[in-house]
Amino acid sequence: MADDIVQVHLSGPQIRALAQPLRLRLLGQLRRTGPATATSLAAALGTNTGATSYHLRQLAEVGLVLEEERPGSGRQRWWRAAHDMSSFRRSYYEGDPEATAAVEWLETQQVNLFVAQAQSWRQAIPQETEAWRETAEISDYLLHLGSDQTRAMLREIEDVVDRYRRLGVDGPGPDARSVHLWVAGLPRVEGSEGNGEDGA
Repeated sequence: MADDIVQVHLSGPQIRALAQPLRLRLLGQLRRTGPATATSLAAALGTNTGATSYHLRQLAEVGLVLEEERPGSGRQRWWRAAHDMSSFRRSYYEGDPEATAAVEWLETQQVNLFVAQAQSWRQAIPQETEAWRETAEISDYLLHLGSDQTRAMLREIEDVVDRYRRLGVDGPGPDARSVHLWVAGLPRVEGSEGNGEDGA
């Protein structure tokens, strides 16, 4: 049920632990596909079992993954994500330079992931169904808002996203699939070059 969706606001130790490429991928894989062993995760992510086991233990130490008991699994250890989603804001880590550096690293990874996924989608478009070709889009808008107004707008967007997340759990559409939604509210830095001057 959607009411069972569990969110964590990342603590300093958690965000520091997550700011490592393989750990970030491991947590994402567990959230997308469910419980798995280090061996199956290593195969899925193209790494080795030793590294996977080590980084799973690091994630477990800060409470981001949990070991799951499985009767009859023998010596195999099963792992699952402790939360369905996580969030962070820079203000959580004032006075913690290592956590702040981890925030910067994670934000850079988010931007890079968006670029990679957007390029993958563009390459896949010819093989996609007409419904998905007509549905997927990237838009940008140029607004003139104060910081309080921007914050309020982003919170409203979060509420809409949460409503559809719950809908996807309780009653997904017949052609449901993972949809990666990106939301960014960034003040334009004067002197920077960019498109979308007039919005879209």
